[in-house]
Amino acid sequence: MFTDFTATDRWTKKPVHCKYQALIVAIATRHADAVDIKFLVAGRPVWVALPCPAWVEYKKRTGKLITDSLAKEIAGHFLKTALESGEGLGREMYTLTVDETLQHLEGVVAGVEGAVAATR
Repeated sequence: MFTDFTATDRWTKKPVHCKYQALIVAIATRHADAVDIKFLVAGRPVWVALPCPAWVEYKKRTGKLITDSLAKEIAGHFLKTALESGEGLGREMYTLTVDETLQHLEGVVAGVEGAVAATR
């Protein structure tokens, strides 16, 4: 859903292609307690950093795990939301808070549940 998608930029009204490229544990690369997820956004690299404490909080709340695949979807959901809401993507890196990460996770889950319900 959110690893290879096109979103419409709110201000330019132009379609922007976003494609997942990499997932890196940032502890090793930049000594941050995060997972960095790289997308190419209109051919330009954009990183979304998801804080590791979000994994712990989600497990505590739900008993479920954030998988690598789900983390990619969360980051993609953030990018799509940012483009379509007009927040734009002028930076190379975006760092989400635990609450923002969990909000975008809820957006991903709601989209999947909606798609499943539509097929029934």
